[in-house]
Amino acid sequence: MSGLVTGDAVVLGVEPARLPSRALAVLIDLVVVWAGYLLLTLGLAVATASLDKAAVMAVSIASFLLVLVGAPIAVETLTHGRSLGKLACGLRVVRDDGGPIRFRHALVRGAMGVVEILMTFGVVACVASLVSERGRRLGDVFAGTLVVRERMPAARTVAVPPPPPWLVGRFGGLDLSAVPEGLWLEIRQYLTRSRELDPVVGRRLAERLADELVTRTGTPPPAGVPAGAYLAGVVAERQARDARRAFARGAGAAAGGAAAPRDGGPVGGAAASGPPVGFPSVAAPAAASPAASSLAPPPAASPVVTPPGTGGGRRSTGFAPPA
Repeated sequence: MSGLVTGDAVVLGVEPARLPSRALAVLIDLVVVWAGYLLLTLGLAVATASLDKAAVMAVSIASFLLVLVGAPIAVETLTHGRSLGKLACGLRVVRDDGGPIRFRHALVRGAMGVVEILMTFGVVACVASLVSERGRRLGDVFAGTLVVRERMPAARTVAVPPPPPWLVGRFGGLDLSAVPEGLWLEIRQYLTRSRELDPVVGRRLAERLADELVTRTGTPPPAGVPAGAYLAGVVAERQARDARRAFARGAGAAAGGAAAPRDGGPVGGAAASGPPVGFPSVAAPAAASPAASSLAPPPAASPVVTPPGTGGGRRSTGFAPPA
């Protein structure tokens, strides 16, 4: 890794590109550029057949500078350091502080590339890249740039080995709130690499980590439990707590998203099958045909019932009071 320091004093951990990958990227770029130059030369040869030798020479020099020098500069400027070869190899040109390059950086690199790569067939560029600590050629030194790798290999994740079965669940009452994340990281790294360490060194490291863990938790380990097994049991307990906490959070979010009953209605939005509690049920009148309604006698006058709470005496019970 290379320690690139940005303008905000932040150290960037990037990997500089080495000579093999850079040479492959330059080779791809040269194949594309030379193919385009040859096609342009053939077209210009047909178009300038009627011109004199001076005009043909001027057109040839202009096409050489335009295609072999101007095109790489324009591509690196517009793509911020990614040419076709660098894109294929996962490389990119950046400034010394890690920022994207501009036209002046690409111009200096392209001008020096004519001498380093085209005129000397890449010998000067290879020697300078081998001598430089970060694999830079002369164009990078004068322009203040660096070619870095954009595609890094994915790190292989190793699972933490489980504790012995007889230790599972024995640390349920342990207070882990005072254990810092740095100590958890050291314990996980030890557990994932314990088989690769020397037995004596691994035992000493496990005892040191166990002592620090006991100091943070305030609870000594069970008698007769090895330090490595104790660390594995505590890490398993923390993972189980994290899993339960995540499950409870997900279940609470799911329960909070359910529709609550509104205005005393049933849950789920289903229609009520009967009248509300505390109110008498009233049967809906049957729909009568027009002929039946015209032949039926007028209904008898029904006694007026005063609803409760409307200021009109006692509630009617259906019986007439005595005279």
